[in-house]
Amino acid sequence: MLYEANPEIKKKIAPFFHGMKDTTILSCLQGHMGNAWVNNKEKPEAAQITVGDFTFLAGDPFANGAEDLLKNVPEHILAIVHKKAWKQRIEEIHKENAERILRYGFRKEPEDLDLNHLRKLSSKLPDGYELRKIDENIVSLPSLFKVSPDFIKQFDSVEDFLRRGTGFAVLHDGEVVSAAASYSIYDEGIEIEIVTADTYRKKGLATCVAAALMVDCLEKGLYPSWDAANTNSVKLAQKLGYVTTGSYDTYYIHTPASKA
Repeated sequence: MLYEANPEIKKKIAPFFHGMKDTTILSCLQGHMGNAWVNNKEKPEAAQITVGDFTFLAGDPFANGAEDLLKNVPEHILAIVHKKAWKQRIEEIHKENAERILRYGFRKEPEDLDLNHLRKLSSKLPDGYELRKIDENIVSLPSLFKVSPDFIKQFDSVEDFLRRGTGFAVLHDGEVVSAAASYSIYDEGIEIEIVTADTYRKKGLATCVAAALMVDCLEKGLYPSWDAANTNSVKLAQKLGYVTTGSYDTYYIHTPASKA
């Protein structure tokens, strides 16, 4: 059996996730977005948090009900765990449907990020391109979601994103060709999502739009958290001032949705 966690249960399971630095965990524990499940409502021993494309498992991987949590995944998900035993359980249960890949983490220290440096980067836009804050006009452009269908996806609605989220877009001939926005939010900041259309890459657009978003966050006292799916993203992050903490294992689970 598994049970969805209410705010009181979330307080009980928060210590399970200490040491896991992904801010989307906080997004759920703090009640902003996502869902959490436990193996036992009264005395949870294992827990799962899912926000968007990511699921996190912690606690005792051999507790009664832990297998139900491991099977509580959609058809495609990125699973992140820290304990070796959880990794072994993922590989045992999902077998060939679990592909181990690398993601890259970064220090979450505001002093690593230089506002003057970021302001300079945000101003370096090629001729013919326009930098815009994502507002009701930008979210009405289909081109924003052609760049990435995931923009604002974790929010309840467009209105919810405009109220609680933030982002910037680069336009060319009236079309969005690159954007950076809050994939998720937590009390102290946001997790950044950034995508540039394939035909517009290597023009410095991602650097510009990411720097603009970071400046906006830092000026509001929010931390713009960055996590990288590949080495190109690592290089961009380092250019912006982030300090890498190295790679870590992630499981891409691609299997028909299971019903626990």
